[in-house]
Amino acid sequence: MALCVLLLLLVIAATATTVSAIDHIVGANKGWTPGVNYTLWSNNQTFHADDFISFRYQKTEHNVLQVNKMGYDSCTIEGALGNWSSGKDFIKLDRSKRYYFICGIGGCSNGMKVSVLVHPLSQSPPPRSAVSAVHSSEKSAAPVTVGGLDSLVLVGFMVFVCCWI
Repeated sequence: MALCVLLLLLVIAATATTVSAIDHIVGANKGWTPGVNYTLWSNNQTFHADDFISFRYQKTEHNVLQVNKMGYDSCTIEGALGNWSSGKDFIKLDRSKRYYFICGIGGCSNGMKVSVLVHPLSQSPPPRSAVSAVHSSEKSAAPVTVGGLDSLVLVGFMVFVCCWI
């Protein structure tokens, strides 16, 4: 019986996935608006694959476009790779590369553009029992369970049945 309990604890520990994602709020408390040095802001952040970048702005005045380097340098929206306009846009940085974002409603020429370099995930993240979503402007963690309760219950049930057979 003690072996079954130990096995169950090991299965639970093994199924607790560890991932850490950060939501980088562009411009921190100033948001996505003219007059902010987004290059300085970006240089003070460390972006990793699967982090989020979020833009907060007046949706009637601005938007967010993902563009290539040429679009970023020249503030052109032709061939935009993504377009967001909700005023609270959360964009997943899903791979390691450089991303370019601009405001497509005239704000780019007033400095509303940001380039971020996303690094790959480290090979061995520090062990945790839950996902931790951290807002880079607030540095507060909100734990979230990964894998769902369904899979944990199923695995636990399977171990329980195996122990009693």
